[in-house]
Parts: sequence; structure tokens; C-alpha cells
Amino acid sequence: MASLEEIRSGRVEKLERFYKAAVNPYPVSDAGFIAIAEARDKFSALKKRKSLAIAGRIIAMRSHGNSLFCDLSDGKNKFQVYLKSDDCGSESYKFFTETVDIGDFCQFSGRLFLTKKKEKTLLAADWRMLAKSLRPLPEKWHGLQDVEERFRRRYLDLLSNHEIRDRFELRSRLLSELRLFLDKDGFQEVETPILHSLAGGAAANPFKTYYNALEMDIYLRIAPELFLKRLLVGGFNKIYEIGRNFRNEGIDATHNPEFTMLELYESFSRAELHKAFLEKLIRHLAKTLKKSLKIKYQDSEINFSKKFSALTFEEVLSRFALINNYQKIPRSDLNIKAKQFGIDTQDKESKGKIAEKIFAKICRPKIVQPTFVSYYPLEILPLAKASETKPGFADMYQLIVGGLEIAKGFSELNDPLEQRRRFEAGEEMRKAGDEEASRFDQDFLEALEYGMPPAAGLGIGIDRLVMLFTDSSNIREVIFFPTLRPK
Repeated sequence: MASLEEIRSGRVEKLERFYKAAVNPYPVSDAGFIAIAEARDKFSALKKRKSLAIAGRIIAMRSHGNSLFCDLSDGKNKFQVYLKSDDCGSESYKFFTETVDIGDFCQFSGRLFLTKKKEKTLLAADWRMLAKSLRPLPEKWHGLQDVEERFRRRYLDLLSNHEIRDRFELRSRLLSELRLFLDKDGFQEVETPILHSLAGGAAANPFKTYYNALEMDIYLRIAPELFLKRLLVGGFNKIYEIGRNFRNEGIDATHNPEFTMLELYESFSRAELHKAFLEKLIRHLAKTLKKSLKIKYQDSEINFSKKFSALTFEEVLSRFALINNYQKIPRSDLNIKAKQFGIDTQDKESKGKIAEKIFAKICRPKIVQPTFVSYYPLEILPLAKASETKPGFADMYQLIVGGLEIAKGFSELNDPLEQRRRFEAGEEMRKAGDEEASRFDQDFLEALEYGMPPAAGLGIGIDRLVMLFTDSSNIREVIFFPTLRPK
């Protein structure tokens, strides 16, 4: 078997033959052709034409004496081409057989006909090289067996695995459906900055760089929240943004340092109302994308037809981690419990943050059916309103499905003095060593002092939502080009 380099060298020699023959193997324009899907779907009408052209990548060739069959693909659709020496000329046919390989992009002109096996085919009278490939496609070179190589060379993964392509097509449809649903409900799509002078809106480490023109440090956004709330102050009452966030954190099955979020905000609303809205949205996506309110995820059947379950953060800790009476447990005892679960904790971390770690590792994976988990410790949610019925907890919720955190929302804090106290507490935590604590954002506080209406906010992790609807166990499977360590 020839080595990869030998195959490539042979193809480079074939490429040189095009140049020697004064034929450009990478022409600027085509001579005009119809799409493969159109040739297939409108075959009966197009068969009446004396000549037409189609183009695509050659994915298979079968030789029969002085003739051969090619399978032509546009990435999604396939069409058969038949070349005969008598029809396209002996010299042209010979040049084709000696220079064209599987993987090349070619254009063929001729007429349509049905083979004896009733297969729709183009009988080629002429052909043209559109792009010569120098490397063999993966199915002809051991395939992409290494999982990491699939992510590094996603273009080959997409060519050789239609299931992967289908996954990303569903992702595109999901984004379209989200926009249609929100637009229909009266939300307006907006865009806010990705470069921030202060990283805020979430508890996370930012990526930091330096802006030469302004001679200042600048950060890739960890969340758009504080800018979207400024728009609430400015009178935009129902808004959403779909975009990238960036967090300088570890990579695992559900985390990638750059990821896609949907964040929406609605004036004169509250968390409880958004739970109903989110439930309606998820059902709509299931019916639209999967044509069913029951889907399979990691060997479990997820049922969206029933009303979503509801638990409090305390109830979840009690049920799955056997931690009862959370509010009465001293931080030291909870810390010991966390270490028993194999969870690393830091001296600087609050009791609420330790509890959240226990929830994430021990409890959340056990929640399979759609469940709203509400009322997390207020100390870990500096931008949320306090619950009026559960002291010490925030008026918030997370939606957990299949062990994944799909969404988080809360009633937004709009008291500027209380927000100032929360920011000050965050700065004290940072001084104590908590690098993820919220920053003091004076500009945002000034905006709040002009008055922000009562509002509810909701964030949905698009990548995890796609994981759910494509039955994917790793976030890297639903991101075209996930972050990887360079080779």
C-alpha cells in the first residue's frame, strides 16, 4: 500500500500535467451548472434538455473498459455521471482517467438519462476540473480513527460521517427556531460588545489582552448580562442576544472555553413567569426538531410531555447528597462532606460555593427528567434578587435535563444600593483570593441609578441544548472546531 506522501506526490504530478496542458485546475469561475439536488428532483423535466452541467466532488469511480461511472457529491446530495470515450472524445477521456482522483471537484456537461437499473445519470460529453485535491479522503486512508483527530480536522469528519453533518445541521435549525420563537413572542435581537474593559456578569476567569490604541487591558466577555441590563434601563423591554462567551477555565465533557449562549431579558417579568416560558420553548424545540415530546439521551428517555418537575436546591442536596438542613450546617462540616465526595475546596470559598460544587458533581448528574431546581444560595448570585419567601436564597432557578444544566434564570436585582453592596462584597472576596468573584462595575451602577424596571433574565447554553437534542455525550461533538492543545 502506498504511503500518504507517495499518494500526494502522485497527485502533484497529475496537477503539473494540467499546467503543462495549459489548463487551469483551479479556475476562477465555472461555465454555469445546476445544483445536484435540482438535477435529482427535477430529473423528468431536465431530461428533455439537450445539454446541462452539474458539478461536485467525486466520491467514487468505477471503470468499465472504455467507460466509467462517477459518483458526484455536493456534500449532501449525490448524482451519478457516466463517461464514455466515444461521447467525450478519446483524448479527453484518457486525460480524465490519468489525472482525476477521488476527492477532486469537477464539472460535467451532457444530457440526463436513466440506466438499465433506473438510476438517474448524466451522460458526459465534456468535463472540467474545478479543484484538484492533493490528499486522499479519509475513507481511503484508514479513516479518522483518533477521536481528537476528528475534532482537529473536522472538515474530514464531516466528509466521512453523515451523522456528524446531520448533528450540525440540527444545530443550525435549532438556532433558527429559537430566533423565530422569540421574535414571534415580541423579543428583539440585539448585539452587545465582546471586548469588555471589565469582566462581569458571571463568576469566571476572563481571557485578558491589551488594547494598544487605548493603552489599556481589555477582556473577552464572560457574559453579556450587564450590557443587556443597560438596554433595559434604556427602554428596550424584551431583548435577547445569541453569541459567544469566553471563560478561561478547564475543558471537560460540558465545558469549552468559548461557547454559545442565548441570554434574554424581559422588563416587568419575574423568574417564576420565565419558568413557564422556558418550558413552552423546550417543548416547541422538541416537537419541531425531533417531531416528538419524547427523545433519547444517553440511554434514557427524556419526556417533555409532562409538566417539568420542581425541586429546591435544599431538596436536591438532601435527596442526592444526603445533606439535610443545609442552612443549619456549618461551613466546616459542609467542607468535610465535600472532601468525602472527592471535591477540592479552597479556604476562600464560601459555604454556598462549596454547596454548588457538591450539587454539580453529585446531584445534577442524577437528575434526568426535566426539572427546575430553584432557590440557590444568594451569596453565589450577586446579580439576582433575594427570594421574598426563602431568606438567604435567590429568586432563581436552573433547568436540568439529562444531568445537564440547560438554562439558568432569575429575577434581576435592580436596587442600585444593594447591587453596590454585592459588588463591594465581591471585591473583598477577590482580595481574599477568589479570582472568579464579581468585579465592582461603577458604570453599571450609574446605569442602575437611573432606574431599571423589575425584570427577569434567562440564559440558555446552546451547546448543551444541542448535546441534548443530538444525544451527544461531549460538548466537543457539537462545536465545529472545539478548543484543543496544539500538536
